[in-house]
Amino acid sequence: MTAWKSELLCTAFNAAQLPQPRGPEVAFLGRSNVGKSTLINALLARKLAKVSSKPGKTRSINFYEVSSGGFFLVDLPGYGYAARGKDERQAWWRLINEYFGTERDIAFVVHLVDFRHGPLANDDELTAWLDGMDMPRLVVFTKGDKISRGRGKVMYDRYVGDGLVSIAPPVVTSGKNDAEAERLRRLVIQIIHELGSAGRDGGVI
Repeated sequence: MTAWKSELLCTAFNAAQLPQPRGPEVAFLGRSNVGKSTLINALLARKLAKVSSKPGKTRSINFYEVSSGGFFLVDLPGYGYAARGKDERQAWWRLINEYFGTERDIAFVVHLVDFRHGPLANDDELTAWLDGMDMPRLVVFTKGDKISRGRGKVMYDRYVGDGLVSIAPPVVTSGKNDAEAERLRRLVIQIIHELGSAGRDGGVI
């Protein structure tokens, strides 16, 4: 599989700006500063998502049309950044709620988790929220290059052993490795096809 052919379709700051559904959507969610933009750029093989050293930079929902995969990658605002004002954080969550509350073909959610810390309280809240909507999710660890291979194996086994739920075995990424990006591209396409044929009652690890 070659790099996805993609274009920025739309940037939405409120529900009125959300584009009309046009096909399956894969929504990327994670804490602020989890490395979401870096990973998205690696998957798209283009610097379409803005990468910033300041957490919480994404304040909109960005839709990328992946024409070679026949779906839309949806970049949702990060959550959990305490330095932002309460009203602003609530506005972000309201936008996310509006996105999930509309009639869209959301295939599944890619839940990004910082590999160094594992799931934190905000991640657990997101998991419970997605469970409430019966929304399947793939857990993808970011910043895997920050941990040595030996220690990483122990941490991975612990996270999974603690009951981490994912529609496929969680993937460890760094956002800087072409081979990692390629494996994740293939997995995303595979899950879209499997869910499309089997519905949302597919198995989890």
